[in-house]
Amino acid sequence: MNRRNVAYISRYNSRGRYPLVDDKLKTKLQAEKFHLATPRLRGVIRHQYEIETFAGMVEDLNGFAVKPSKGSGGKGILVIKERSSDLFVKSSGRSIDIHVVKRHLSNILAGLYSLAGTPDVAIIEDLIQPSEMFEKLSYEGVPDIRVIIFRGYPVMAMLRLSTRASDGKANLHKGAVGVGLDIATGRCLHAVQYSKRIIRHPDTGIDLNTIAIPDWKNLLELAARSYEITRLGYIGADLVVDKNAGPMLLELNARPGLSIQVANGAGLLPRLKKIEALDPDFSPRAKQRVEFAMKEF
Repeated sequence: MNRRNVAYISRYNSRGRYPLVDDKLKTKLQAEKFHLATPRLRGVIRHQYEIETFAGMVEDLNGFAVKPSKGSGGKGILVIKERSSDLFVKSSGRSIDIHVVKRHLSNILAGLYSLAGTPDVAIIEDLIQPSEMFEKLSYEGVPDIRVIIFRGYPVMAMLRLSTRASDGKANLHKGAVGVGLDIATGRCLHAVQYSKRIIRHPDTGIDLNTIAIPDWKNLLELAARSYEITRLGYIGADLVVDKNAGPMLLELNARPGLSIQVANGAGLLPRLKKIEALDPDFSPRAKQRVEFAMKEF
């Protein structure tokens, strides 16, 4: 952890560019500027009085997600999968009314879920509709793919699958399943829950060893392009695959955790050193960086 912080995060990540990844709204707007696919933004609520406009923002939506712009670890994310009369149905199946949603929005603005407890803004975006394959893999929540990007090269990846224990969230520390993915093929290498190796998903029963991510190279290219939009040398890119829109960038993290090593059953350091040994003046495009990574890792 200390080596990651000093030798990689501090060395390769300019603090002046942290807001581009610590603020989900800024990440989304920057991604749109560079034509990277992200879930469609439906609205932004910055002030308490604007909460009254929320109903109009989602009037035509059957499902949507509400997120704190500066949240972390999945805190404060409210996922509504459908409407039932005047009620909103969460991914857990529980129904809530608009007063509960408004209270949640108020808590977001007050900074209840923000990184430093500072005032925040709420963003409303389209609900991800996972493809049939991804939908079968996870319990309730939408699976996502975390890719560690170093100097623009994808060096390690994992699929995160929510479980009953993680309450439908894809956070490994809450009990989600981490599936290490082969950079060359997108196939399962190793899978863990609570840092212990497993073969099957604890809730769906899916054999994790059969997992192979389709359209893998394009997913890696999308992740690699996050380097161009942030110019941060060491980041985690979180991707999702929508059944209609395809691969999309969900968010970025300037301080990605090290549990991806446990999911892969391998260490990051040899791969990071291989990238550091490359000529720093050589700046290949994302496609070339991905091809290099797929060959070497």
